[in-house]
Amino acid sequence: MTITRYEPDGRKCQAVVHGDTIYLAGQIGEGDGIAEQTRNALAEVERLLALTGGTKSDILSVTVWLADMDDFDGMNAVYDAWVDPNNQPTRACGESRLGAPEFLVEFMVIAAKR
Repeated sequence: MTITRYEPDGRKCQAVVHGDTIYLAGQIGEGDGIAEQTRNALAEVERLLALTGGTKSDILSVTVWLADMDDFDGMNAVYDAWVDPNNQPTRACGESRLGAPEFLVEFMVIAAKR
C-alpha cells in the first residue's frame, strides 16, 4: 500500500496518507484566547484535509489536547459550530502541557480519504 507524506519539515510531516486513511499531525492555532486558537487550528485541519483528499465530513476521530481544562467550554463553542453535525467523529479530550506555553489547544485528526 502506498504512503504519501505532505509538508515534511525535518521532524514530522503535517499529514500522511496510507491507503484510504489520512493522519494529521497535531494542529495548533495562533491567536489570543481559546476561541481564536481553536478557529485557526480547525482551519488548518480543513486545509490539510483538502490537500490530502478529505473534508471535515470524512473525519473519523479527533483527539483534543487542552493546556487547561477550564478552556473546555470555550473550545467546544467553536468546535461544535465547526464540526459537520451529520458526520460527527469520535472524540476524546484531555489536559496536557503543550509544546509551548502560548499554545492553548491542539487537535489530532484521523480521516478517511474520498
